[in-house]
Amino acid sequence: MEKLIETIVTAIQDKKGENIVSLDLSGFDGAICSHFVICNANSTSQVSAIADGIERDVLEKLGEKVWRIEGQQNSFWIAMDYLDVVVHIFQTELRDFYKIEELWADAPIKKYEYEL
Repeated sequence: MEKLIETIVTAIQDKKGENIVSLDLSGFDGAICSHFVICNANSTSQVSAIADGIERDVLEKLGEKVWRIEGQQNSFWIAMDYLDVVVHIFQTELRDFYKIEELWADAPIKKYEYEL
């Protein structure tokens, strides 16, 4: 699973996604997956490009297909389900509105910085 998260984060960074974090939900009963990866972008085209990049890179590098994708119609918020890992790609305003990290405030969080 670490390899999956690493591949997802790198794909987000390649498309200049912002504020990338992962939440470890494995300690929560009833959580739909073990990890969330969350980021935001400043336009619908960038949200869409990030999702496309993740789907391509995960398939090419790990041979895993995304199980389900929601939100591609408008690209304000795309959710990608890799079963154990769910990726949330928000337009910046929607991420600020939904504050998904606050819903899981007790979850261990890891922030990803860009490597120069």
